[in-house]
Amino acid sequence: MSIRNLRTLIAVADHGTFSAAAEAVFVTHAAVSQQMKALEQEWQVSLFDRSSRTSSLTPLGHALVAEARKVVAAYDSIVPAALGDGGLAGELTLGAVPTALTGMVPFSVAMLKDDYPDLHVRVVPGATIDLVEQLERGALDAAVITKPLSVPATTDWHEIAVEPLELIAAAETESEDPRELLETNPFIRFSRKAVVGAMIDHWLRDRGIRVADSMELENLEAISSMVYANLGVSIVPRQSVVVADRLPLRRIPLGDSNAVRVMGVLSRRDRVKVRVLEELRAKLQKTVEIGRFDPRRQTPAETTTGDSERKPTNG
Repeated sequence: MSIRNLRTLIAVADHGTFSAAAEAVFVTHAAVSQQMKALEQEWQVSLFDRSSRTSSLTPLGHALVAEARKVVAAYDSIVPAALGDGGLAGELTLGAVPTALTGMVPFSVAMLKDDYPDLHVRVVPGATIDLVEQLERGALDAAVITKPLSVPATTDWHEIAVEPLELIAAAETESEDPRELLETNPFIRFSRKAVVGAMIDHWLRDRGIRVADSMELENLEAISSMVYANLGVSIVPRQSVVVADRLPLRRIPLGDSNAVRVMGVLSRRDRVKVRVLEELRAKLQKTVEIGRFDPRRQTPAETTTGDSERKPTNG
């Protein structure tokens, strides 16, 4: 039995097909098939049901994948444990929701890379629900997400920031009343596929606010651009790490202390990259303390909190 074959087995489980697994582990489809047959012969079990066109894992196959993950994780921790670097070299696979990809994540990863240049960080974008699923499958080391309604028992949650929801409108908007603006302007909705989008939808319904949907978008930058063009108003989270030169919009608090989304880091409890995840969380917290990211002027070493724009809300 080889670690390589176990990695391929896990890739098949994570990606669903031999072809997709082949791309993930950089081998041919034929090589994946040969490796899986080698495992079946060595273990004297049937890992796959090949009665249909696409092979699928048998119940025993699923059980063995779970054990294979433990073996591979233990193998990957051997060198870091011996060297004492805790995984501060090699690769970290980090999931992140789109709203964290403009300020919080790039700033924190830049600081992480500045301290640990031998660490390669691969960022995987996605919605919270999708990233939680990938994390549970072992495809991610950690994910920066909106806190889900239910945190899986096999994971650890670490809060990073609390971001109030706010109404955004074009700069020339005169009213300060969120209800009036929502009920008299087209509404640009944050996608309800996202946890924060569903949260916004519940907030509107709980207060009996009727909106005239004009569009539903998944990207905060796209929503902001539509609002900037005076095509409607929207409700979005007030980002704890803002990017310099963001669009000049009216940003009006909803006046509801419960209208917040919680951002944090989710990781598996059986993780082996303990040290690097601790460092990642520390960098994320620092970005929130600074509150502003200007990639043209700000270097990772610049960690002063003299932000003239605002101090972020953090709880």
